[in-house]
Amino acid sequence: MGLKSHSLSQPIRVLLVDDHPVVREGLATLLGKTRAIKVVAQASSGREAVLQFRVHRPGVTLLDLRMPGGDGIEAMAEIRRLDPNAAVIVFTLFDDEENIYLAFAHGARGYLLKQAQVEEIVACIECVAQGLPWIPAEISAKLAKRLGRNELSHRETDVLRHLAAGESNKEIAGQLCISESTVKAHVDHILKKLRVQRRSEAVALAARIGLIHME
Repeated sequence: MGLKSHSLSQPIRVLLVDDHPVVREGLATLLGKTRAIKVVAQASSGREAVLQFRVHRPGVTLLDLRMPGGDGIEAMAEIRRLDPNAAVIVFTLFDDEENIYLAFAHGARGYLLKQAQVEEIVACIECVAQGLPWIPAEISAKLAKRLGRNELSHRETDVLRHLAAGESNKEIAGQLCISESTVKAHVDHILKKLRVQRRSEAVALAARIGLIHME
């Protein structure tokens, strides 16, 4: 089957990060068969991934989770400190609930298992390059199960939607007819349940995993 070309005039610049050379080279060769994607750099460790990101500023980084010299989660956190809008796809053998949750909590836009077909990898890269999330159904189900253990209440979800709209505690209190102290308590619970420290992180994570929908 031929690979589909990307609709944009310029190819998507991709950084490949995996500690196995055969995986990197094989994937680079396959992705090179489409004009939609250009592999601009490769890295074999988390530390090297950050260095290559600094140099090349790729449009998309395809990142393994388990590597020597700094794992994928640490590398992704550092990459997103360099560029909060960096588009990172986790590309891994691991599909357990905790790794999936940690990946999205640290800013992943997509999650692919290494057994994915090349067409799916290309589609995922194209999707996240346009700022959209890519969460396959089986990954979404495990993420939902993981989040279900700390499920937000209806009121907390309401508060989260208002946070996404950029409203202050006072404004949210007025909208929901509750006190500011109650709003603050809800926000504290939201941060604890989503395991983040800031409102902006809660909103970004909730949008990525589908708890709320941004306009």
